[in-house]
Amino acid sequence: MGKRSNKGSLKKELLEIYNILYKQFGPQHWWPAETPFEVIVGAILTQNTAWTNVSKAIDNLKKEDHLLPHALHSLPLTRLAGLIRPSGYYNIKAKRLKEFLKFLFIEYDGSLDKMFKTNLSELREKLLKINGIGPETADSILLYAGNYPIFVIDAYTKRILQRHNIINDGIAYHPLQRLFMDSLPEHADLFNEYHALIVKTAKDFCKKKPLCDVCPLNNPNIPKSSEGKKT
Repeated sequence: MGKRSNKGSLKKELLEIYNILYKQFGPQHWWPAETPFEVIVGAILTQNTAWTNVSKAIDNLKKEDHLLPHALHSLPLTRLAGLIRPSGYYNIKAKRLKEFLKFLFIEYDGSLDKMFKTNLSELREKLLKINGIGPETADSILLYAGNYPIFVIDAYTKRILQRHNIINDGIAYHPLQRLFMDSLPEHADLFNEYHALIVKTAKDFCKKKPLCDVCPLNNPNIPKSSEGKKT
């Protein structure tokens, strides 16, 4: 699974990575949303697209006063698809949003407050049964909208840890998630910030063609970035 067998050294290494990135970039203020429902919509729309495209789709929903559970639930599917067109795969994503809303209204009368009173493992299991919601989307909803202490894994996380010889190529989602959650203090705020910092690092430095010479993980004493917010 992982290349490090010593749990103590792994915990130290993961915390060191977090401290270096936080010192370099500062707080990322992620997820950028005004409400938990906006986070959920964004988590579904961001599948297979850049956040800038998701932001345009969300702005469309806001302009029409549709960014509320009841409003989106009653919105015709074709109209919803048209509004979220900038996010790409808009017909598929409109159906996925509708599937989540159907679940929310059947299980919790359309109330996110009720939904987020559910036990973490129980709610996660329910979310994963919704068509179109996989582990990364479910965990993003749980962490960023529900403030549950669960670590979100994505391709950026795997890329950075592989390049720093912390994990083997091909490690699955849940073993990697367990690696983080067993090594770090169980705090939603820490998991939130850590994941956001990983994404920031991957986008700016650990690209497909990496900029290793100027990456803060290779050069922790380089000047602090002037950017303090994830884009």
